[in-house]
Amino acid sequence: MLKITNLKKTFNPNTVNQKIAMDNVNLHLEKGDFVTIIGSNGAGKSTLFNLIGGCFLSDEGQILLDGKDITFMKEHKRAAHIGRLFQDPLKGTAPSMTIEENLALCYMRSNKKILGIGVSKKEKELFRERLAQLDLGLEDRMKSKMGLLSGGQRQAVTLLMSTLVAPKLLLLDEHTAALDPATADKVLNITKEIVQEHKITTMMITHNMQSSLDLGNRTIMMDSGRVILDIKGKARSQMTVPDLLELFKKESNKELDNDRMLLAK
Repeated sequence: MLKITNLKKTFNPNTVNQKIAMDNVNLHLEKGDFVTIIGSNGAGKSTLFNLIGGCFLSDEGQILLDGKDITFMKEHKRAAHIGRLFQDPLKGTAPSMTIEENLALCYMRSNKKILGIGVSKKEKELFRERLAQLDLGLEDRMKSKMGLLSGGQRQAVTLLMSTLVAPKLLLLDEHTAALDPATADKVLNITKEIVQEHKITTMMITHNMQSSLDLGNRTIMMDSGRVILDIKGKARSQMTVPDLLELFKKESNKELDNDRMLLAK
C-alpha cells in the first residue's frame, strides 16, 4: 500500500552544517496497517512524514502510495490522498471560520468539488452525524468559530476533517502531545475508533513508549535517519518497554537518552 525504497535526504550538503536526515530508508506498509513510530529528537521521524507528505523532496529513493509513484508529486496533490495531524492543535484549521465551514472546505477538497456558495443540507447532516460520533457535543456548535474551541476539541475536529473522506494514508505527528493526559486519552480513543471504522492505513509518531506498543499492529523505532527496529506479531504483543529499551541499545549501541520518552506514562 505504501512502499518506500532507498529514501535519502541530506540537509545543507557539503557544508559544516551537513545533516543526514534520511539514510537509505526502506519501508513497506500493507493496507490497514497502523504503525507507531518512536525515536529520540533528530531520529528522522518528522522528516519521514515531510517526505511522504511532500513538504520537501527526497534526494534519492522512491515513494509509492497504492501503487502510484508520488515521489515528486506536489504537496497539494498528495493532500487529496494523505491526511495529516500535527502536534500543534492550531495547525490544519482556519480559526476565524466555523466548524461547519472548516469541514466543508476539507470535504470539497477531498471530493475534488468546485467551491460553491454555502453548505448543502445533505452536507450539514453528514457533518452533524460525524461530529456526534466524537461525543463532545460539537454537533450542536457547528456555527462556532474553530478558534473558540479547546485544544482537545480542535484536535478532534482536525482528525475528523482529515478522515471525513477516508484518506489512503493518515499521518499522525504526535497529535496528542500538546494536550493534557485526560484529553489526550480522549483524542487517542477517537483516533482508534475512526481508524478502525474506516480501515485507514495509519502512521503515528509518539513519544510514549507504552502507547507505541498498545496502539496499532506494528512498531518502528528510528535512530539517525534509519529504521533500526520493526516489530510486529507475537514478538510485539509480548514486548514490554524495558524490552524495547534493551533492543534499542542493542541495535544502536547507545542508551536512549530522551527524558520525554523515558518519563512518559
